[in-house]
Amino acid sequence: MLESGGGIVLTKASAGGSGRSIPSPGPAIHGLADGESAIMKAWEDFVSGSRRDGLPVRDVVARSWSRCQGLLVDVRRSSAPVVAADRIEALRRDNRELLRAAAPTLAEAATLLAGTRTVMLITDASGVVLDAVGDQGTLAAAQDISLGRGGRWSETCAGTNGIGTALASRQPVLVHAAEHYCEGIKGWSCAGAPIHDPIDGSVIGLLDISGLKHCFSTQALALAVVAARQVEWALARQTEAEHMRLLEACLEDSQRYAGEGLIALDAKDRLLYVSRKAAQLLKSRLGPDLPDLNRGARLPILQEIGGDPRAHPAGESGAARLPAEWVKPLMLDGERRGTLLVIPGSAQPPRTAARGRPVPDEADSARSSFDCIVGGSASMTTVIGQAERLAPLHVPILIEGETGVGKELFARAIHGHSAVAGGPFVPFNCGAVSREMLASELFGYVRGAFTGASSEGRIGRFELADGGTLCLDEIGELPLDLQPYLLRVLEEGVLYRVGDNTPRRVTVRLLAMTNRTLREEVAAGRFRRDLYHRLSVTALRVPPLRERHGDVDRLVSHFNTLLAQRHGRPPARFSAGVMDLLNRYDWPGNVRELKNLVERVILLSAGGTVEPADLPDELRGDPPAACTASACPPLSLTITEQRTIEEVIMATQGNLSDAAAILGISRSTLYRKLSQYGIRRAGGALRPDRLLGTQGHGRA
Repeated sequence: MLESGGGIVLTKASAGGSGRSIPSPGPAIHGLADGESAIMKAWEDFVSGSRRDGLPVRDVVARSWSRCQGLLVDVRRSSAPVVAADRIEALRRDNRELLRAAAPTLAEAATLLAGTRTVMLITDASGVVLDAVGDQGTLAAAQDISLGRGGRWSETCAGTNGIGTALASRQPVLVHAAEHYCEGIKGWSCAGAPIHDPIDGSVIGLLDISGLKHCFSTQALALAVVAARQVEWALARQTEAEHMRLLEACLEDSQRYAGEGLIALDAKDRLLYVSRKAAQLLKSRLGPDLPDLNRGARLPILQEIGGDPRAHPAGESGAARLPAEWVKPLMLDGERRGTLLVIPGSAQPPRTAARGRPVPDEADSARSSFDCIVGGSASMTTVIGQAERLAPLHVPILIEGETGVGKELFARAIHGHSAVAGGPFVPFNCGAVSREMLASELFGYVRGAFTGASSEGRIGRFELADGGTLCLDEIGELPLDLQPYLLRVLEEGVLYRVGDNTPRRVTVRLLAMTNRTLREEVAAGRFRRDLYHRLSVTALRVPPLRERHGDVDRLVSHFNTLLAQRHGRPPARFSAGVMDLLNRYDWPGNVRELKNLVERVILLSAGGTVEPADLPDELRGDPPAACTASACPPLSLTITEQRTIEEVIMATQGNLSDAAAILGISRSTLYRKLSQYGIRRAGGALRPDRLLGTQGHGRA
């Protein structure tokens, strides 16, 4: 809590029980409001051209006004522009890690800000609002200026404001009332704090607190800064967990690529792992053009189809031009979340890929059977029986189920028992490629259809699957503007390649898979109703593992034998206590999570019987290791206050008078707090080692 004169500004603990808390809003702004008429006069002089220098406004505001004038921003704007509905959904998908990390903070703020006449927003790195929560009345009023989902608040679009100016200056910024550049937004005040990537420190988004000027809080900037740091800590934990899973996936794949060099990259092309052989092979082939191979460095990949990689050295952008044969996806939960570069051990460059079908037929009789589906529970027996009855019918089937339940196993089994079992089986993940490339991937393209297109064109997945089965995963990710084309192919059996006007007839059995509830997507306007009804005439719901009573034991036995053989190791021995824990666990990752656990035990166990202590924390019901008392103690009110003071002083560049004003406390109280927490000043600024936090909570 922060003392303000004789009063106290309370903090509210997280509803999630994590122990973290963020400060409640304090009293309305007075100091800035007192000078608002002078600021308004300065703005009028500035936009009229009668005065440019020596304006009675803060430097951050004066610099922003100058940028806005140079950008020809319309001072008469009364709202921000808004992106199209389908575009905002695409942006939310592109920023799903950010939104996932921000979800607990937004949930807490939704309760904390109720009745305060303020709102909290999360934007992407360009200033587009991805989500907004807070006081309901203020959220409704904010729509008048497009301060809600889809609003574009960069300085280019909306002039000086807490979001755009914080992004432009790359530091926390409070913009109050008349300080806004656009006339129609001056009734609002806002405070924005950038959110940084936990690996490279780049700005990936922004957290903003906004409200009508007459009821805005002195604590807004402090609240925004602390909440932004809280999102960054969550991002750091997410990133670390995902990197560990990617490394485990790399370890699994390494068994298949013995003798070759391996490099693992995350979803942002950052290096996670470089084998010694990979470094040697790249050095011998790329010579002085060898890119930075330090962990965390970015290695954008520009794929070249065949050819000598030495003929395509890394360009000025740092992108490495490598043969497409070297590039393999690293998959997590059915989605591409990284890249594995497999560098052949031979000194000769890899052979040019054979021309023809870019994606091979993946039909496999060994996997195209219902006997491959392990499970004897009542729920699985029922759905297997339904699938067996539907398999011979030449109709689309919608296969629904949570991530990791084994939907593709059902798709392959249905293909193997269908009338087109002798034809190709072509799987494709609609969420694994960019929106711009989806049409060409599904329908193909002709020569010169777009910049970068192959000189010979390419057939799409539908033509590849002609006479067989096309299995579309994550069908809910298909953009609205492409859905009519899919519907036409289903109903008429005719498609057009991108850039072509020649109709091509195909006969394809379509199996669509999704972990979403498509009925809700239809109600929300994100999926066409006619396509949904065409797909869901026949539908299967694969039950999650928690509903498959008795199947955990069967699956553990199956994976234990299968994976032990694959890795050339003896099967693991699970104690009765471990099996009891496995049967009581909720399995949010379903069968895939169970398989990964068994594989981890086989690879990492030192022999002997597996005991509960050998299992991950979440299976034992213990708190995650990253949040134990020794590694990451809960943020008490005292720690929150300390961090708030540190961040606000950083935001004011060490100006204690400004910091005290923002915090709503006197300078003497601020000096006492500095002494209490041991926050020392060196050369007019806080010491960086102090700001990193002595208790293990600094920015990752």
